[in-house]
Amino acid sequence: MRGGTSKGVFFRLQDLPASAQVPGAARDALLLRVIGSPDPYGKQTDGMGGATSSTSKTVILSKSSVPDHDVDYLFGQVAIDKAFVDWSGNCGNLSAAVGAFAISGGLVDPSRIPHNGIATVRVWQANIAKTIIAHVPMTNGEVQETGDFELDGVTFPAAEVQLEFMDPAAEEEGGGGAMFPTGQLVDDLEVPGVGTLKATMINAGIPTIFINAEAIGYKGTELQDDINSDPKALALFETIRAHGAVRMGLIKHIDEAAKRQHTPKVAIVAKPAAYVSSSGKPVHAADVDLLVRAMSMGKLHHAMMGTAAVAIGTAAAIPGTLVNLAAGGGDRSAVRFGHPSGTLRVGAEATYVNGEWCVLKASMSRSARVLMEGWVRIPGDAF
Repeated sequence: MRGGTSKGVFFRLQDLPASAQVPGAARDALLLRVIGSPDPYGKQTDGMGGATSSTSKTVILSKSSVPDHDVDYLFGQVAIDKAFVDWSGNCGNLSAAVGAFAISGGLVDPSRIPHNGIATVRVWQANIAKTIIAHVPMTNGEVQETGDFELDGVTFPAAEVQLEFMDPAAEEEGGGGAMFPTGQLVDDLEVPGVGTLKATMINAGIPTIFINAEAIGYKGTELQDDINSDPKALALFETIRAHGAVRMGLIKHIDEAAKRQHTPKVAIVAKPAAYVSSSGKPVHAADVDLLVRAMSMGKLHHAMMGTAAVAIGTAAAIPGTLVNLAAGGGDRSAVRFGHPSGTLRVGAEATYVNGEWCVLKASMSRSARVLMEGWVRIPGDAF
């Protein structure tokens, strides 16, 4: 399925081989072989992956074991060149496809699905123990996939799926469950060989480290090739990510970052400026509140990860963060930001309670559709 600007291979838990129905080496080996990893050639030719972080993804869904939820959603980010599946975070883009798959896969009580209208699917995101509400359009008893909703980074228009990420501050292992694990909206992050950088480090949607683009020589208007073709730039971002992960309490030593590629994310922010998106469409400074470029699995993302968009919306709603300041400061319930493929709007409701910032929910619109369904074949000795 495509969900947002990502695509992945979706399974019902009950359809997996018995040994892969439980977490462990067999499940990881099976999913690696399905996707075609590890591939030293970086192409995933012998699997279902698309050789980018956005297309090297797997999802396992089952009827929910959590009260007042319809479906349990487990996401596995599959490394391309390593034998590694990262279970440490969510995929916000693929979240848009979960509701549709759950409905068509018989995982949602039929009494909760209207023949026409909007089906509200209550998703338990099992990686981070959070609730996502997906509003899935229905027509004549089936999920409506076609429509005129356009999402920058996706080629064709489709039906709009509205997502609400409830209480998105991520309770990450070692992160203490705090939205700002360091207790600060802006920190001085010391990065050897780089210097001391101002950083907003937030657990919301997915743990994310925001830094000002200009602090490391960027404008915030960069496209993928500007960074992904520069090995020094990639090494710089990975160094920042590793030291930020330690400061966030996600890992104890920078050496552990290599085994935790999916989280945290690193993003650069800048004030609005004009640029031409990767599709050739101009983005005007007046079209956006700020610019954001984010790294995913070691490369600049072609658009924006859905979970990072939640982090952007959440941070923008809290006065004083680098994201909020790049957007002009003050109280904000929504922002439209520029990314390499165009623009995206994300909203968040933030309140200040007992000396701490709380976010009730973050919301955004995506789209999703089934690309193919059937059997995926792998060698019997692969897991």
